[in-house]
This record gives sequence, structure tokens and C-alpha cells, in this order.
Amino acid sequence: MPLDIAYSTCPHDCPSACALEVERIDGERIGRIRGARGQSYTAGVVCAKVARYAERQHHPARLSHPLRRVGEKGVGTPAFERISWEEALDEVAHRLKSAAEHYGSESVWPYYYSGTMGLVQRDGINRFRHALRYSRESLTICTGLADAGWRAGVGHKRGIDGREIEQSDLVVCWGGNPVSTEVNLVTHIERARRRRGAKLVVIDPYRTPTAEIADWHLAPLPGTDGALACAVMHVLFKEGCADREYMARYTDDPQGLEAHLESRDPAWAARITGLAEEEILAFARLYGRTKKSYIRAGYGFSRSRNGAMQLFAVTCLPSVSGAWAHEGGGAMYSNHHLFPLDRTLIEGLDVLDPKVRILDQSRIGPVLCGDPSDLGSGPPVKALFIQNTNPMVVAPDSRLVHRGFRREDLFICVHEQFMTETAAMADIVLPATTFLEHDDIYTAGAHHFLQIARAVLPPFGEARSNHEVLSSLARRLGVSHRGFTMSALEIIDWTLRASGLGDAERLSQERWIDGRPPFETAHFLDGFPQPDGKFHFRARWGATGHPLPAFPDHVDIIDRGDAEHPFRLVPAPSRSFLNTTFNETPSSLAREGRPTARLHPEVLRELGIAEGERVRIGNRRGSLVVHARAAAGQQKRVVVVEGLWPNHAFEEGVGINLLTSAEAGPPKGGAVFHDTSVWLRPA
Repeated sequence: MPLDIAYSTCPHDCPSACALEVERIDGERIGRIRGARGQSYTAGVVCAKVARYAERQHHPARLSHPLRRVGEKGVGTPAFERISWEEALDEVAHRLKSAAEHYGSESVWPYYYSGTMGLVQRDGINRFRHALRYSRESLTICTGLADAGWRAGVGHKRGIDGREIEQSDLVVCWGGNPVSTEVNLVTHIERARRRRGAKLVVIDPYRTPTAEIADWHLAPLPGTDGALACAVMHVLFKEGCADREYMARYTDDPQGLEAHLESRDPAWAARITGLAEEEILAFARLYGRTKKSYIRAGYGFSRSRNGAMQLFAVTCLPSVSGAWAHEGGGAMYSNHHLFPLDRTLIEGLDVLDPKVRILDQSRIGPVLCGDPSDLGSGPPVKALFIQNTNPMVVAPDSRLVHRGFRREDLFICVHEQFMTETAAMADIVLPATTFLEHDDIYTAGAHHFLQIARAVLPPFGEARSNHEVLSSLARRLGVSHRGFTMSALEIIDWTLRASGLGDAERLSQERWIDGRPPFETAHFLDGFPQPDGKFHFRARWGATGHPLPAFPDHVDIIDRGDAEHPFRLVPAPSRSFLNTTFNETPSSLAREGRPTARLHPEVLRELGIAEGERVRIGNRRGSLVVHARAAAGQQKRVVVVEGLWPNHAFEEGVGINLLTSAEAGPPKGGAVFHDTSVWLRPA
């Protein structure tokens, strides 16, 4: 009997948004998932964790019915009783309405992020927010800093098509680990290596799985990549590798940049980065002498206080070398804004009141603990409605986050697929569908496709989609917005038509739209998306509390440490988890083992710690215990703890973000997870 193959799109918080072929069994279960071979970026490849998605889809611990808390916060399922959907929705609506009536509408904070990247199911919460004038949310936790850095130079969130890598002679993976987090990219890199002899350089503070397969790995100290990029440009100018004709035509101030970089030589960068002067010089020459050079910038830039400046400096490299002008040359960070989608209906932009306050999602701990710098003149947050995220684990400064969630005067509703740490703190828990159980459309960071995913399976138990739940609550709260009277597919259809992108029926048949622009536009040869049409070496950051310099530089605002905190912590993504998704599946847990600190072998010897022994990591926020592992390929000051592990995986029940700061990076905010100084000692 032939397999029943259904087509879908991976919804998880990853740049690839893979096109999928799903084995469907009797219309009720799935088997293996594969990458769709007909979509040329996915190219038949999918990561191991999604290939085994049946583990998660049919996991016995999935939430199947609404729950009301009757016991202590944080305990999980034993502290809840089963209730009907009508009871649950009535209670949630009552509590949201009561908070708004007593404290004002801004006391309610709908809170979400990218547990799904689907535009309808993820962003529809904003329509709910705007219609009821609830507090808005600044989405800073992942890409805020890197977005600002890319836009400072390029002007728009799009870059060179990843499929062009197959025409590259040099690929630089900078601040990312695609072997673990974007496996499709590796497919295109390996094709370039086989067919063209392309070189792969990886720039990352530790020897990631991607660095393991590279021709060359540079391991600067965290937060110093801007200095490295400036030194490379210094060499390009000094040694005649700068394309002065290109810069004269396509950039704003090449003379000013060259003068600025006069003192930023490899010796200067070596003192900051910890790299050898000779390797900085050698990398600069390799890059400058290779016109078809492609920089794939990862999200690691967005984890440091100076992350915006770091990525801005890196984007200047192909503008100095002229690599943008060549097929297989230039740079890429994200294509999420490639498609001109009309998001009015999805997000309720027609009812947005710009006077409603905006709260920073990365500072949920300080917000819930009443920090006046966050709340402004508005009321305290009295009600949270949470979808698609697990802040009890993923948000910085867990100490404050946990304190805020334990407030007895705070009503919390969580709509989730599993009893996460955040769901365990809720008053009402609602079971959510997975991407295989609802309709949605997807853009992507890594590629140029707009994709659709239709429901493959019926909902698990009594699970309901985000859109269904928000529509039901909106009706109870008297909201008349038309988006709450339509199905998800009807919203998709309206959005496509309004955006000039066909309709839902056509997209369902074709499965994806390739939005790759013509070569001239893709490579900015008809102008960069800046008001003057030029790449900006002189950034216009705007008025901020901490002004950044105009020209690319090393901005020394990082947590460099001191005698008491000499080590720099990098809580990097692991291969088998995706944020806290997949850390409930047996195969992912088996592969990752336990929370582990990668330490330089000399550090282990100095501390008197053997491989596998316990080590305590701490700073002024607290401390926790992990097991030590010797790891070459990183500087002695660097400590790497891959995750994100659930809190209960740690001996004292609090995860790695106990140590990270909720301080916002300039110019407009952003979480600084990889910008943390710590001490180490035997546990």
C-alpha cells in the first residue's frame, strides 16, 4: 500500500522554515517527516529532530483538555483539575475584563513569541491586543539588536539568496552554527565546496559542529566581532583589496570610513578579540582577494550589548570589497521582510492605537516585578495571556521572572501543547494544536519562499488553534473585528489577495511562491533600500539613551568581567533542542545527555576538575551546577553551556538564564544572553 504523503511547512523558530513531506497513517498519525525535494532551498533535507516529529506529535504528555489550577504554582499537572472549554474561556474572559475594568486595559499583557512562525497563528494575538487596547509588546528577545545592525547599513531585512552559495568561492559563517540550527544551509555550502573548491570559514567563540567541518575556524572572545570586522576592512584598504569604484557608486562615505579605520589595524583587533594578529591578517587577505565571497550572518550577533554595531560592521565588509556585485557574493542575515504582505487583517493594524504603551518582552522579569522604568505611568501588569513561548525558561534574569510569575495578584492563562514551566504557573491552561493540526502561511529568514501549511491531522484531544481561542475570547469580550469572524484559511486568502500574491487555493496547490527578485535588485545594483539608494557606512541610529558611533567600530559596552568574574558565558543553542521545544522528546534528551559546561582543558586543570565532574558557575545573580567537559577550540575565558534545558534538569531547579541579564542593548532593545561574565569553581 503506497504511503499517504501530505505537504506542510516547519513552523519552528529556525531560519529554514523547511518545506516538508509528511507520512500520514490512517489520517490519524504521522510517520517520518522529510524535506520536500521540490523546494530548492530545503532541497530534500530536514533536521533530525523534525524528521522524528512523530515523537512530539503523539507524545503521551501532550495537553489534551483545559485545566484550572487548584494547587500550588509551578507543580504541573497534579495541581490542576480538568474543566470544559466553556468554563475555561468564560473564566479567562472574566479575568481579563475584570483587570481592564479595575486597572485599565494596559494592565492586560498578551505575551507571545515564535513557538510557531506561522503568521496567522502567531501574530493574530496582536489583533486581539489592538482591538482591546491591551499593552503592546516589543519583540526584542531574539533579533532586535541584529535587525538594527543590518538595517543601519543595508536598510531593509533581505539579503543574497542562499541558493547562490553554490556559486561562491568563499563562505563565511559568522555568528551562527548551521550544522545544528540551519541544516539546509550546509547542503548548499557543501555543493560549493565539491563543485568549486570553495573555502568555509567559521567565526564563532567555540568549536561548534559547523566549525568542526570548516577549513578555518576563528574563535574571538564573545562581543568582539566588530573589532575583527574593522581590522579586516583596514587591511582591505591598505592592501588594495577595497573596490573603490564600487564604493564610489553604491556607498555613502567611503573616504570617511577609510579615515576612521586608519587606527583599527590587526594589532588593535588582536588585543580586543584575543585572536593572533597573523590570523586576522590572513583572514582579511583571503576575504579581500575572493570576490565571490558570501557571509552568512547568524543570530549570535543579537546576543550581546554591542550586537547591533557588530553586525553593522560585518555588513560593511562586502560593501568595501564589492562582493555584493557578484553572483555568489554579498551577505545574508534574514529575508523575513522580502514579501510585501499586507498584515492589516492578521494583526488588526486597522485598530492599533499608537498611544498604548509598549512593554519589552525581554524584560518580562522587571515588568512583572513592577520596575517603573518599564511600566512608565501605566498600571502594573495584572493579567498575562501567553501563547508560543516559555518565559519561565527562555527569558533573561530568571530570578526576577520567577518572582514575577509567583505573584498571587497576577492572573495567568497559558495556551500550550505541553505542561511547560510557564504553563505550570498558570491559573488556566488551554491545550494547543501543533502545526500539523491547523492552517497557516510562513515566510522565512533563510530563503525566498512564501509557503502554506494546511492541517494534516485532526486536533489532538480537545486542542484548539491559537486563532480559534483568540476568536472565542474576542466574542466573549464584545470585540467586533471581522478577523475574529473568519477562519484561518479565510484570513490567509484575504492577506494573499490584498498583497497581490494570488489566493489561498492557488498557494495550496502550488505549496510555495518563490520570491527571488531579479539579479539587479537582489544584489542592490539598482540601489540599496535606503532613502539615498546607497549602503550606509555612516549609520543613522536615531535618538537613543546610549548613542552608538556612526562608523563601524568595537563598542566597549559589554560585560567584560573582572577579577571576580573572569569568564565569559555563552549559553548557545544545542543541536537537539530548539529553545525549549523538543526538550520533552526522548531522542533529543538522549542525545544531549545533561547540562554541560564546555571548558578549555587548561581551565579544567587549573580548577582541579576532571572530565564529567560537577562545576558551579555563578555571578551576582546566583549560581548553578553543571557537569564539566574539556573542549578545545575556544579561548580560556570562554564557557559554553548548550541548551535550553528545562529548569528541572538542573540540580537546584533553575536554568542557565538565572545568570543572564535583562538589560536591554542599544539602540532599541534586545536580550543579551551571550554577554555574561561569571566565576567558576568546583561544586
